[in-house]
Amino acid sequence: MPDRPSPDAVRAYYAAQPAPLVAATGIVLDTRGRVLVLTTSYKTDRELPGGTVEDTETPEQGLARELREELDLGVPVGRLLAVDSRPPGPLGRSLIVHIHLVGPLSPQEAAAISFPDGEITAARWLRPEEACAVLPARVAPRLRAGLAALHTGSFAHLVDGVPQPGSPAGLDPARRAALEHAGVMDAASHRASRPKALTAASVLFTSADGRILLVQPAYGRTDRWNLPGGGIDSDLGEIPRDAARREVREELGLDLAPGRLLAVNWSHKPGRPARIRFLYDGGVLDAPDLARIRLDPTELLQWRTVAAEELPALVKGALRRQITACLEARASGAGPLELHAGRL
Repeated sequence: MPDRPSPDAVRAYYAAQPAPLVAATGIVLDTRGRVLVLTTSYKTDRELPGGTVEDTETPEQGLARELREELDLGVPVGRLLAVDSRPPGPLGRSLIVHIHLVGPLSPQEAAAISFPDGEITAARWLRPEEACAVLPARVAPRLRAGLAALHTGSFAHLVDGVPQPGSPAGLDPARRAALEHAGVMDAASHRASRPKALTAASVLFTSADGRILLVQPAYGRTDRWNLPGGGIDSDLGEIPRDAARREVREELGLDLAPGRLLAVNWSHKPGRPARIRFLYDGGVLDAPDLARIRLDPTELLQWRTVAAEELPALVKGALRRQITACLEARASGAGPLELHAGRL
């Protein structure tokens, strides 16, 4: 095991570096959502992978180099989750840390990790809450904020580990509310820190014999079937009805105006953005209509029509409930329905 440098040697090394120091950290995940935590030969504290950016490197390049040198890991550095700015501490230099997502690593990639340069002596896969408990106080907040940014599809702005007013992710809801009520956030910070929602539009088509049209996605969970439809491009000014028509045209090659709105569904998981789905009546497709379907192979693998009793084996429970509610609304003329995870 290499000798640990003395505290004086460490301070002298960092004192010779330009300020601010720039470092890059990786939140390395496996397919089970566990976090890779390292034990080093030169520190008593556990660490996340990464290190100081050198010479003319970008943070992404520096992190990729550290992953190769420390773990023999040659995987892409993912998106930026957070930035933490630390004022000068015992080493006499301010520090800017970029926190990036790495992975999720496949079981094969995780099993191939080794320690070629001897700086790392052990690596453990821990659940996020376990990782936060064993990491030092300067590192754990970065992991918490980075994971919050990952789950919300957002970004976290930290100063000395503390999420700042207006940080899109990582800001405690109680603190956000207190800042809002105190009136200390400007309009831009207020917008950035408010919770976000993902919006989609789907269309319910049936065949002449009452079977439901489902599509199999070419990405994500290909074992789960969906209704035709997709995300609403609200940033381009698209409204839900136009999105439903566009998605059907792109996915199925059918340019059909959606019928009436049958339901709006709201779903939510803690720590994730809410998901809002607008469900439209596509009407009945006869045999010639079905024969005109032409799939976009980049989005869909296949389509099929199914009886209502076949839905439990093909679609998630929440979507099955939405479809059932929409069929009932269509038959009775009720609606639009207000659904929460498919339930009234």
